[in-house]
Amino acid sequence: MNPSTTTIGFAGATVALFESRMGEAMAKSIASHGGVPLPAPAMREVPLAGHAPVASFGQQLLAGQIDVLICLTGVGARMLLEALTSLFADDRCVAALRRTTVVARGPKPIRVLKEYGIPVTLSVPEPNTWQEILQTLDFDERSLNLSGRTVAIQEHGAMPQLLIEALQARGARVLRVPVYRWALPEDTQPLERAIRAMLDGRAPFALFTNAVQVRHVMDCARGLGLEERLREACGRIVIGSIGPTTSEELYVQGLHVDFEPAHGKMGPLIDELARCAAALLEARRVLQRVVPKTAAVPQDRSRRVQSPFLKACRREAAPVTPIWLMRQAGRYMQEYREIRSRLSFLELCKRPELVAEVTVTAAERLGADAAILFSDILVIVEPLGLGLEYNAGEGPVISGPVTSGADIDQLRELALEPLEFVFEGIRQTRAALRPELPLIGFAGAPFTLASYILEGGSSKLFLETKRLMYADPGAWHALMEKISRGLVRFLNGQIAAGVDAVQLFDSWVGCLSPHDYREFVLPHTQRVLQGLNPGVPIIHFGTGTAAFLRELRQAGGDVIGVDFRVSLQEAWRTIGYDRGIQGNLDPVALYAPVPVIRQQVQRILDEAAGRPGHIFNLGHGILPTTPVDHVRALVDLVHELSRR
Repeated sequence: MNPSTTTIGFAGATVALFESRMGEAMAKSIASHGGVPLPAPAMREVPLAGHAPVASFGQQLLAGQIDVLICLTGVGARMLLEALTSLFADDRCVAALRRTTVVARGPKPIRVLKEYGIPVTLSVPEPNTWQEILQTLDFDERSLNLSGRTVAIQEHGAMPQLLIEALQARGARVLRVPVYRWALPEDTQPLERAIRAMLDGRAPFALFTNAVQVRHVMDCARGLGLEERLREACGRIVIGSIGPTTSEELYVQGLHVDFEPAHGKMGPLIDELARCAAALLEARRVLQRVVPKTAAVPQDRSRRVQSPFLKACRREAAPVTPIWLMRQAGRYMQEYREIRSRLSFLELCKRPELVAEVTVTAAERLGADAAILFSDILVIVEPLGLGLEYNAGEGPVISGPVTSGADIDQLRELALEPLEFVFEGIRQTRAALRPELPLIGFAGAPFTLASYILEGGSSKLFLETKRLMYADPGAWHALMEKISRGLVRFLNGQIAAGVDAVQLFDSWVGCLSPHDYREFVLPHTQRVLQGLNPGVPIIHFGTGTAAFLRELRQAGGDVIGVDFRVSLQEAWRTIGYDRGIQGNLDPVALYAPVPVIRQQVQRILDEAAGRPGHIFNLGHGILPTTPVDHVRALVDLVHELSRR
């Protein structure tokens, strides 16, 4: 790479690209942004000989047996229509399709269908994954009922099996109509050159525009005996992905994703990536410094079992009272602010290498006894089918109003694939942390997540939440059950990825009466905590829970976290000494002079009375303007004053 070539965009770096049909146009765009394109077509479309599946589809279509046709690609739609007109030698099939419900996945099949005069009944929005297809069918204002109906799918070489299963679960008979398959290029030399350039560091950027490209690149590397070397080399490469489907395949193949464009098109992929190419490349280089070369080897958990934090979770005596802090990686730290100046909050949450950097930096700088993964409880909102953004000064804003049982029915079941960035963040963080330092994963509790969804963001009165809870208990419980099912999968996924403990945050549950907590919340929280894989400690934290600490204990958790509005001594007595306790310094106390902080620490330690099972924490998260020196002093004071 010659940085002096240009000072913008790719700055003279080589960019490997694996697109076939649009490869030339992409190469020109990369060059216009100061990059050196390395074209390596990774796939070719091979029409299926004989068209037997198309002939069978045509016969059923003419017999009136096809209710819905889903067109997945422009190329496939054209091949299908050309084959139909060739096989049946007239326009009867086209005429029949004009009377059929036709679903098009994006603009390319729409253009082809328009050429043939076939109206599109339903258009699938970006990012055009199988989930949007399903959502479009489910949200059709005409209430399209798939039960007992035949849904034909124009296959595009790599049929999403989850779409087929979801359609069948809705009672549909699925007819697969393959028209072509994808194969490796006849000449694989360009692909081999690109792989070797990635291996030796000559191509620091790689762009994937199709999930099949990812598989074919790895297949080619495997054939060369270079598969594992390529995976290792990709840790040094900035990888751009056209969108969720391609990204999912990258994760499946053990790779990462640095960048997805706002719109899943090739133009924005290059244009937007070029604008942040230098920052992404630097972030990847930082990660290589932070994460040891042995990152792929799981750290030995036995190094952490005897840590003060995990001992306290088991209510065993420890040499010091362990301490970690909610939001210990956040805006009060200069290192965090520097990263946030380049990325939005949500973008940062979705960048595993930066998640690792932020998490590790905070834990190491403070000397905390555990690290907590940098993420947010609302990352599950988008996979449920809702919009999420963070507006400056307003906090989270959730779009896609949920006001009724019908709206709740339309929410997706939480799938883990869209949350792979969380699990990859855990893997990279675990690899970067000292082997003896525990890592905490977390999620929002069912009530807190439900209230965010119903209110569309933060709230003080929780009017919409309580309105649904009181007016339509059936709908309320349906929402809580759907969230709870997803949380069990999500938290178990974090455990499988390598966290040593999990915390369930019920930040808003204090707005309820004890009666309402018992009736509307407790069974669902209990179901989540009982569904988690055994062997990993659970911290159950809520704010404003002094009136129902016994019920909080009943819901579950090895450790109960309490806020600063209740005496730790009284709280522990109420909860019972057969559970650990976490807390509970007022976060505002960290603005006081260090001698005052010392007094507050001593008071809380006195209330714990040296009993095993106390984890020192704040009664809520660190505030954004908290002096870092005071936070560090707090950690040191807890260790000093509790040393046994």
